[in-house]
Amino acid sequence: MTPSRLIHIGVLADTHGLFDPTITKLFRRVDHIIHAGDIGKGSVIEQLKAIAPVTAVSGNVDGYEESGLAREGIITLNGFRIAIRHVVFEGGKLTREGREFLDRTSPDICIFGHTHQPRNEWFGDTLLFNPGSAGPKRFTLPRTVGTITIGARLSTKHVRLDSGDITRGF
Repeated sequence: MTPSRLIHIGVLADTHGLFDPTITKLFRRVDHIIHAGDIGKGSVIEQLKAIAPVTAVSGNVDGYEESGLAREGIITLNGFRIAIRHVVFEGGKLTREGREFLDRTSPDICIFGHTHQPRNEWFGDTLLFNPGSAGPKRFTLPRTVGTITIGARLSTKHVRLDSGDITRGF
């Protein structure tokens, strides 16, 4: 697949109603934002839409379909098929439903949340990417978002929200 241009994607999940203003600075030059569920409040999505177009799915905190958002989504950006679903891993393992989702959708990239743990690994030909949690701090896990750049090659990055280093965004 030959991407038509360089595209920057801001990726987040598990905001649980918190919109950290650092996100505005980190995502200031993104072409698209993907939120992988557990949004918490509609205002989070509205604030993201002020930065760039948004694709979002619901998570368990959102009540899934009760939120008015789909449980999963598929988009194509720059020739890459991107699947989005809140729960793909649980307890450190790919869930049965997560595996079925990957088999059914055959994405180039699968973006997910739920575990609050940043993840970036290959499963066959699919990049599995969890941006971590951008919401309130839980346990000892860092608060993070992710970035994906699609161009001549695919590159990803996790950025800690509490690092104070906003120069690492786009």
